[in-house]
Amino acid sequence: MSIACIQDANLEDTGFHYTMSLIQGKYKMVILYTLMEFEVVRFNELKKYIRSISYKTLSSTLKELEADGLVHREEYPQIPPKVEYSLTERGKSLIPILDQMCAWGDAHRRL
Repeated sequence: MSIACIQDANLEDTGFHYTMSLIQGKYKMVILYTLMEFEVVRFNELKKYIRSISYKTLSSTLKELEADGLVHREEYPQIPPKVEYSLTERGKSLIPILDQMCAWGDAHRRL
């Protein structure tokens, strides 16, 4: 049995690092949580729900989540434009992790 040595370890090769690379950022987890709770959400509804986010940041964050395959964007050809966001199957696979984070927060926050 060999002893693990931190000098030989490489964080970039871990599943933890990969997961964090997809969900790290100020608003990504909040957007994923919102889509988990409300399933299908329009852009302006997200903006109203996450009051502190700018339109530009919301747009770029959603594009990143979409590019990573976590969020689906559905655009309807109508006037005014209608765009809805939802979790993909890959995004839904994060629900147990988000649920555990919520449970941990409920158990450890001070009221």
